[in-house]
Amino acid sequence: MSDAPTDARRPNILFVLSDDHASHAIGAYGSVVNTTPHLDSIAGSGVRFDNLFATNSLCSPSRASLLTGTYSHENGVTTLDTFLDAAQPTFVTQLRDAGYRTGLVGKWHMGHGESDGVSHDPHGFDYWDVLVDQGEYHDPRFLSADGLRLETGYATDVITDLAIRWLDSLESRGEAAPWCLLTWHKAPHRPWEPDEAHTGRYATTPIPVPRTFGDDLGARSATARRARMSIADDLTEEDLKQSVPEGLSREDEALWKYQRYMEDYLACVAAVDDNVGRLVGWLGEHGQLDDTVVVYASDQGFFLGDHGWFDKRFMYEESIRMPFVMSYPRTVPAGTTHTGFVSNVDVAPTLLEATGLTPHPRMTGRSFWPDITGAHDPKPPHDGLYYRYWMHDDRSHHVGAHYGFRTDRYCLIYFYNDGLGVPGCSDDRYPPEWELYDLAEDPGQLWNVADDPNYASVRSDLERRLWRAQAAVGDAPHPDQPRPFGI
Repeated sequence: MSDAPTDARRPNILFVLSDDHASHAIGAYGSVVNTTPHLDSIAGSGVRFDNLFATNSLCSPSRASLLTGTYSHENGVTTLDTFLDAAQPTFVTQLRDAGYRTGLVGKWHMGHGESDGVSHDPHGFDYWDVLVDQGEYHDPRFLSADGLRLETGYATDVITDLAIRWLDSLESRGEAAPWCLLTWHKAPHRPWEPDEAHTGRYATTPIPVPRTFGDDLGARSATARRARMSIADDLTEEDLKQSVPEGLSREDEALWKYQRYMEDYLACVAAVDDNVGRLVGWLGEHGQLDDTVVVYASDQGFFLGDHGWFDKRFMYEESIRMPFVMSYPRTVPAGTTHTGFVSNVDVAPTLLEATGLTPHPRMTGRSFWPDITGAHDPKPPHDGLYYRYWMHDDRSHHVGAHYGFRTDRYCLIYFYNDGLGVPGCSDDRYPPEWELYDLAEDPGQLWNVADDPNYASVRSDLERRLWRAQAAVGDAPHPDQPRPFGI
């Protein structure tokens, strides 16, 4: 076991989560498009995770996995339309049972109220105050145990105000128990509406364009080519907040849209960064920084013009790679980097082990607490990532359902494509497709080598590893997937 804290000094937990914040828009991850001093400070005083991935790159499923320590097929939140059975055990319910005071403020997005006898409201929290559904950026509505109300102001600021108010209430009551506070932001989710203080911050200097911006997708599968998340074609005037100038060539129009999109996206990120600074500042002012595990993460990655796209969903690097930085001065060495494979399913057991608690037996994830504290760990690290995107009826972005397995060098993806109906396709599906990328030779994932004979043995090995990974987590392959040779 790790050097877990004693009951006399169990750490607080401050878990700040944003929505759709790509790691390559964070200074600590080498961003060339913006600065994030407060997020960088957490990484500098703790650990930055370079290979922490979402196992299902969508908001609701990722949040469910973060809470429960389980995969989407285990917790039931596979898509944006499948809500959480909030009575499931989570790291929060375990902390509360162990004497922690628990709070949640901000974006929940896993259902509200009750359906079919199942409650979807937050469970296991002494205090919860959440946005309604996706939530609004300006003058957002909040739902709590006391009912629905409107809060005046900008959502990122309001969420932080409410979080600090709850922490102040614990202080004023002289609470001796440790606390766990989830501060979960809406930003920088679409439609990317900045506040007045940050509007225009990135409007005067051209924002660098990613190397893969001009990817015509011609070397990859039809599944990728039919996706509707193109900056050139699928961003709307509502997204851009103004009409496209007339007379632009297609290339110049795409570049203009990219600049507008990124100006607002990065301004939303700046507000998140400032508010993280407010929360960490509160910890310092109240002498609690050394006794608090501070986490900043996003629920998945995001395309920032990579491959000419916005959004996420695909099992490509920019989509599945989650920014994740953690500090705990008493135990975690400052300025370190973790490069091993971890996922959002591993977060819940890690936070529990940080407090000296044994994760619930239902939790599939592996705690990475020993990795960052130097303690002995009887469980070996992951040798790869199992990923599954379940949204079979994605009519908005047309990303086919798929799963895959990623190692330190290769990424194998199987698009089984249920639910995307097209004229002339009798079974209402596109045919299944494979993709394979060699991340050492092709880090931008521009060339699908699934059918390249030079990679035949690699593909066969990865197909077997994918099959075994599915079995290990209790998932089942799609009926169309052939059983790999040797299994």
